[in-house]
Amino acid sequence: MSAELPKPFLDASAVDVVIEQAEHPSNEPSLTRWAILICAGVFATTMSQPAVLRLPFQNLLKADLHVSRETMSSFFAVSTFAWYCKPLAGIFVDSFPLFGTRKKGYLIISSIIAAALFLVVGMVPRTYAAVLVAMIAVNCMLVVGSTVVGGIAVEAGQRDGATGRLNSARNFVMNGCGLLGGPLGAFLAVRAFGLTTITGAIICLSVIPFALWILKEPKVTQRSSEAWNNAKVQFKVLMKSKILWWTVGFQFVFFITPGFSTPLYYYQMDTLKLSQQFLGTLIVLSGAFGMIGSIFYGTLCSRWSLRTMLYISIIVNVLGTLGYLFYRSPVAAMIIESEGGFVAAIAVVALLDLAARATPKGSESLGFALMISVGNLAAALSDIIGSALVDHHIMTFFNLVWLNAGTTALILIVVPFLPKVLIESTDL
Repeated sequence: MSAELPKPFLDASAVDVVIEQAEHPSNEPSLTRWAILICAGVFATTMSQPAVLRLPFQNLLKADLHVSRETMSSFFAVSTFAWYCKPLAGIFVDSFPLFGTRKKGYLIISSIIAAALFLVVGMVPRTYAAVLVAMIAVNCMLVVGSTVVGGIAVEAGQRDGATGRLNSARNFVMNGCGLLGGPLGAFLAVRAFGLTTITGAIICLSVIPFALWILKEPKVTQRSSEAWNNAKVQFKVLMKSKILWWTVGFQFVFFITPGFSTPLYYYQMDTLKLSQQFLGTLIVLSGAFGMIGSIFYGTLCSRWSLRTMLYISIIVNVLGTLGYLFYRSPVAAMIIESEGGFVAAIAVVALLDLAARATPKGSESLGFALMISVGNLAAALSDIIGSALVDHHIMTFFNLVWLNAGTTALILIVVPFLPKVLIESTDL
């Protein structure tokens, strides 16, 4: 039997802080239409990231610029720096209306600017610094759009008791981007880099029709002084929310385990001699099974509590990581990447579900952005740490796999300390 979700997701220290919100119009979109908009926004802000269109960027850095493993992982960490600063975007989205709207204006304008900046990436000199700076600018705009979409997902999910299901749909699309990004990235990797930037620009613009169709917001008029006061109130809510900070800490601990994403790429290229096309196939398999993992979570989150889902996600991730010890042939790579995509999806959706539940009402964009940015930062540091351990001959690739699995298993100890109000209930 489904247990009712706590209403609202605020701890006692934040209850006395009130944030004035605009009333929802009577013709507010249904949960299905919100899900469509969320999926469209996730596609536009995920598919266009270098992490998804990864192969052409990796090929540019390795084949043309001849960078080391550590330098390549640093490129992806630094170019996505804006994703670690999502709370700044959240403050503006929640507090400062743009063109009289709280969501539509930010989503549409950020998409247009991101598309224009993607075209700039194709025109800058082919140097590490120039490409890096241009991609930092692109990601700044993608972050704004992603922050709006995240706020919508939290608000709709909390209102309808559907944080697990909406985040399953969100992650389904993310893995779908991985599925499409594999062959698309392999196709672009062996062609002129300018084609990659044109493709990225088109993807950035793809959310605009959905925003115009679904987002029907009432006109918001607010003086700048009122906006600043609202931002200050939201900041106080977050600072007093013990539940939110417990969740932030858990997100950081989960993602900071030494990673092997970049060392795996070099192992695939230098040891197994896999082609760009085959790497694209591996990404497709990972994305396809990640979509299945998202469906798996969405099906079970209304039956089992979030506590149970967190335990399952950690255990299957440890077992999935150990599978990389057998990553010694093309056939093994296909099997391992498939199960890796499945188990990673379960963990990601569980963490998104946890973050959505822990976000204080009235600060949906800001609170959710804070938790996601911490996870992004920890994941980037994780890859840099793992790459450095291999580059400096402290560990081999397979030793790094053992280390990642062991540190992930230790997170099981932390789960019992999460606030019960968050993890004891199911989706409605």
